[in-house]
Amino acid sequence: MPFTQKILLLGSGELGREFVISAKRLGAYVIACDAYENAPAMQVADASEVFSMLDGNALRATIEKHQPDLIVPEIEAIRTEVLGELEAEGFNVVPSAKATQLTMNRDAIRDMAADELGLTTSIYGYAENFEGVCAAAQETGFPCLIKPVMSSSGKGQSKVDHAAELEEAWNYAVANMRGDRTRVIVEQFVDFDYEITLLTVRHKAGITFCPAIGHRQERGDYQESWQPTPMSSAAIAKAQEMAAKVVTALQGNGKGWGLFGVEFFIRGEEVIFSELSPRPHDTGMVTLVSQDLTEFDLHARAIMGLPVPEKVAALSSASAVILADRDGGDFSFDGLHDALTTGEGNCDVRLFGKPVTRLYRRMGVALARAETPDDARSLARQAAKAVRIVYRD
Repeated sequence: MPFTQKILLLGSGELGREFVISAKRLGAYVIACDAYENAPAMQVADASEVFSMLDGNALRATIEKHQPDLIVPEIEAIRTEVLGELEAEGFNVVPSAKATQLTMNRDAIRDMAADELGLTTSIYGYAENFEGVCAAAQETGFPCLIKPVMSSSGKGQSKVDHAAELEEAWNYAVANMRGDRTRVIVEQFVDFDYEITLLTVRHKAGITFCPAIGHRQERGDYQESWQPTPMSSAAIAKAQEMAAKVVTALQGNGKGWGLFGVEFFIRGEEVIFSELSPRPHDTGMVTLVSQDLTEFDLHARAIMGLPVPEKVAALSSASAVILADRDGGDFSFDGLHDALTTGEGNCDVRLFGKPVTRLYRRMGVALARAETPDDARSLARQAAKAVRIVYRD
């Protein structure tokens, strides 16, 4: 089978699914990997492999078997030191082994941003036991946030208003952390005006920024996002400067090409660095309707060394997640007709193809376009609410 490049995708969730579609449109051959069969990206890929990416031997064996042109992580829970070894042997890790190693853990990327690059961050500290949590909270003050240094989609995150709540938050973080590191970050709760994701594309010709994406979270997980977000020119300039600085620092020994989701808190004209993902971002699902080139298209172009526009525009659009309300394995969806006719047909739906539901698991997303971001948000929420999960077990 003729193809342009062979890509090994590490992680096959909904973001990986959309990336596979974008990459295959550019002629790539994609092998999708995950810890379970029939994951969303596997359903549209050319081939698949099932193994735990925290198993270093299995990870190396899979990469050596397929000899990919590009190794593309989609999740954090990967034995990243193996990726470092493979990069040194000549494999191309996206965007670089350094980026995967630092962003797998919140402590590493936060320390680099604050200590090495001098970016503005919240006050924070680390803890590996409950006593350490109490000590760190004394430094940050209340309210504070407690998060596992390694997790995804807000799992294990709590807001703590009083010292009496610390132990429950510590236990919740430990129970929901990924990987094999029992460590949390305790950080000052920032009383921000709003928060954004700045999709930042580092490519062969330089750096391109997408219009800022606003988003709202619950339980540390995104519920809706919208684009563009009104920002002052000064705040936009600060965010772009900080994002460019951090993505450039993550190049390491690799090319450093790809799309990064850089999160900021905005308070007046103050821009505060929060987190970074060296891959398409969940809040960026809105680009499936807002931009001519989605975040997945931009990521695929960048890592494959193809042209990326110098500027990207966005129409007023929004996304709202479709959540499961319980665990289940035998289910279907209803209400698609109502969702797709919301707003006189200005809405769309993406169902992710996940084989089982869990409480608060994202099963799909509703998308809407309107005259203003606020109008689009209202339509997207209506469309998401119209989609119902019907359980048969």
